[in-house]
Amino acid sequence: MAQPFGMQKKIQLAPDTHRCSTCMLNGLCLPVGMTAVDIHRFQEAVQERIRVRKGEALFHAGDAASAIYGIRVGSIKTQLEDAGGQVQVTGFLLPGEIVGLDGFLEGTHLSHAIALEDTEVCVARVDDIDRISSHVPTLQNQLRRLTSQEIKRSQQLVMSLGVLRSEQRLAAFLVNMSQRLSMLGYSSTEFVLRMSREEIGSYLGLTLETVSRLFSRFAKEGLIKIHQREVKLLDLIALRELAGNDCG
Repeated sequence: MAQPFGMQKKIQLAPDTHRCSTCMLNGLCLPVGMTAVDIHRFQEAVQERIRVRKGEALFHAGDAASAIYGIRVGSIKTQLEDAGGQVQVTGFLLPGEIVGLDGFLEGTHLSHAIALEDTEVCVARVDDIDRISSHVPTLQNQLRRLTSQEIKRSQQLVMSLGVLRSEQRLAAFLVNMSQRLSMLGYSSTEFVLRMSREEIGSYLGLTLETVSRLFSRFAKEGLIKIHQREVKLLDLIALRELAGNDCG
């Protein structure tokens, strides 16, 4: 179980701190597509950042959803947990992506958000978003777009678990990570998986043994080269063909 909120480090932002208008991720995060004027107004909602250590929780299921969070540095997994302690990983989020949308409409978080590595997020309070949105009409459009994407991602996951073979699921996962890391300016073919194979298995509906077997098979077939969590995609085209159209 992740550590409680007391382990987080909250950082109040000074007026001269770099924010959305100067952030390198503003083309991927919530302000994407906004005008410079709207971004300047929106960043009034971002008064704080939170640092979360690896393995600790940004929030838990059932917590009041008082804010949404843009990942500035690091990565986060979201997961559900039943009364018996069984865990289902529901997503892996990277810099520029938004955490906490699951609770934006209902006011209560539906999942746990756990840092996969030391992570820093920008905090946008819901009350501040509501106040500013009347002056920034594009903000509501952005929130609807992001919420729609979250729903679509969940639907794709459910569909892939129902219809894709195990090797297709893993290939789609690798292609999806490649695409998202490429958007961040990183290599599309060489990267480090911050999540464990067990966590990948939970996300894809596969056992740890199946994930390990498939990684070994992909390596033998010349699709990838893997050393611990370092992955090199040797044949991205073949992985795309294996994955089909469902790369999330």
